Amino acid sequence: MSEIIKALELLRSGKWVDLTHEVHNKIPKYGAFPDLVTKTPYTLEKDGFFVHEVSFITQYGTHIDAPVHFSKGKRSLEELELKEFILPLYVINKEKEVEENNDFVLSAKDILEFEEEHGKIEPKSFVAFASGWSKRWEGDFYNKDEKEVPHTPGWSIEALDLLLNQRGVLGVGHETMDTDASKDVQQKGFLYAEKFVLDANKFQVELLKNLTQLPAKGGVIFIGVPKFKGFPGFPVRCFAIV
Repeated sequence: MSEIIKALELLRSGKWVDLTHEVHNKIPKYGAFPDLVTKTPYTLEKDGFFVHEVSFITQYGTHIDAPVHFSKGKRSLEELELKEFILPLYVINKEKEVEENNDFVLSAKDILEFEEEHGKIEPKSFVAFASGWSKRWEGDFYNKDEKEVPHTPGWSIEALDLLLNQRGVLGVGHETMDTDASKDVQQKGFLYAEKFVLDANKFQVELLKNLTQLPAKGGVIFIGVPKFKGFPGFPVRCFAIV
């Protein structure tokens, strides 16, 4: 048995956790984006085969953001390397803090405290912010107050700088719609944390689920990414093995 097959057998013996939401036209989405539309031009009954024609925005459901999504001249979907789609996984779990403060912002201090307990985050890895927010998927996902102002958690630029530029992390992910906490977007008027990630020519995965089921380290994330030329992103199938 080859070493590759032995490695596969080892992976099969682990716990497999789906990190991807099902996609349909009723899921949460960015407000300005159109709904998913599905047509069925061919059916088994009429044509002997079944085909859907689908119209949807590239950043829909659990999806990857390629750098070109916010940064001109940076990498598009097909330019991401295959080795970036299977990475060591670190999970920073702040579900309790987010429950207490929906406007929680993950700080560089939080990263350093995580490293004090679990060791230094290694380069060429993927870091996920587990907020528990995906449990709201079929409920109050936008969490708007009486003035229609959303309250959702996010990353600080300082935390992202530590991970991307000092630790050499290749990608980050989260359960929310945006990288930025909603309060930062309201104060600054733009998604500056998201732009920071993509300006660094790194990628991110948004609208992940089940992150709170994962250990802080020791797992691997797999990201199934299609190869559309020039695209800024696309829905993906993500899972972890721990």
